[in-house]
Amino acid sequence: MVWTDLAAVAAGAWCALLLVPWQPWRTSERLEADPTSPARVALGDVTVLMPARNEAPVIARSLAGLASQGAALKTILIDDGSTDGTADIARHAGLADLTVIQAPPLTPGWTGKLWALEHGRQMVTTPYALLLDADIALSPGLVATLLEKARGERLALVSLMAAPAMSGFWDRWWMPVFIYFFKLLYPFRLANRPTAGTAAAAGGCLLVTREALEGIGGFGALQGAVIDDCTLAALVKRQRGGATWIGLTHSAVMLRATDLRGFWRMVARTAFTQLRYSYTLLVACAVIMAIVFVAPLAAIVAGDTTACALGLAAWGLMGVSYVPTARFYRQSPWTVAALPAAGVAFLLMTFTSALWYARGLRSRWKGRDYRRGSA
Repeated sequence: MVWTDLAAVAAGAWCALLLVPWQPWRTSERLEADPTSPARVALGDVTVLMPARNEAPVIARSLAGLASQGAALKTILIDDGSTDGTADIARHAGLADLTVIQAPPLTPGWTGKLWALEHGRQMVTTPYALLLDADIALSPGLVATLLEKARGERLALVSLMAAPAMSGFWDRWWMPVFIYFFKLLYPFRLANRPTAGTAAAAGGCLLVTREALEGIGGFGALQGAVIDDCTLAALVKRQRGGATWIGLTHSAVMLRATDLRGFWRMVARTAFTQLRYSYTLLVACAVIMAIVFVAPLAAIVAGDTTACALGLAAWGLMGVSYVPTARFYRQSPWTVAALPAAGVAFLLMTFTSALWYARGLRSRWKGRDYRRGSA
């Protein structure tokens, strides 16, 4: 009886997810590079801000992607205390109109990326800034395509979720699932509605107007924020004329594959922040995840005929919700069947994040520890 009830709740939850009007499981919000865009759109209105900390293995390829965008594009690379020669490699990459600056030592209360971006922002004189992670490569024409969309739809902020490198087992399997969960937490269709309270952005590739950045007070308004991209989108969206848009793409690609340890840390870095550092919400999250991901399989194994049927229905609905993501990233069909294992793994990563916080650590990234109470 218990397994029947739990499986029924799980099936109902997955059915509700598929039927909600904003359909967060779909991949309809997407934007790909148009190689012909640079012929129509001048790039002199854009300055790329690229914070970089120990990116020697990938920085040359990232800058090569910028070189393919077209003429007149300005780039400011902010070296955030690298010890591997990142700045020297960038200077010799041959990118036109590149300025390399050194970020001052990190001030308490700031995260390294925001600190670097703020020093770069102070040098921007163009109407738009493109915030670009140093480990992301752009396809030819993407910057012009972003600019064209921002102008055509009067958007203050446009961001794209970069595609995973898909070059290793963990990267091929975990990264698309991470993006799927991100879309469930921050439904793109709602985030793209100017009147909706939901706001979301992907900080790895984000075009924003200088006016919007100055309107919120620069990156100081995000000082200490762990989920800085979504915080930026929320602040921009509150301004008059601050429409934002987020979508998927194959035209911005992460250059670094993620192993299990790196992926675990990436999720744990923000997981407990998503729950507002609340242990009550952590328990609630654990219960919900157990019901929607674990209970269907348990009902199939341990339940009676009715429980087994409901468990199979829940598992099937779960798989249907993931099919668009699997197709978008050209994943094996087996990844759909293994989604419950991913749900359990993400829950364990959330527990890791909560454990860090209990030990006084708010977040850990790029060799830096951000202590609780530091922001």
